[in-house]
Amino acid sequence: MEKEVNLQQEIDLIKERNSRVELDKKWETSWTRRLCICFLTYFVVVLYTFIISKVSNIWLSSLVPVIGFTLSTLSLKFVRKLWEKSLKNK
Repeated sequence: MEKEVNLQQEIDLIKERNSRVELDKKWETSWTRRLCICFLTYFVVVLYTFIISKVSNIWLSSLVPVIGFTLSTLSLKFVRKLWEKSLKNK
């Protein structure tokens, strides 16, 4: 009887963990997360550019690193799929 209880507890723990992992996956691929990262990156770059230089159009020039970062996060899906495929082939 005790083994059944322990087994059920283990199953419940695994289900709870799986729910957390699924939620983490959804967050990692969500547009909310991507947009937050873009906005935060943009404002950090604007602040940094404003402090260190007298760039004529800080708002426009600060878009360059944000766009680069965003493109890199989008392309990483492709890189990750290649990486996963190479792991399966080993």
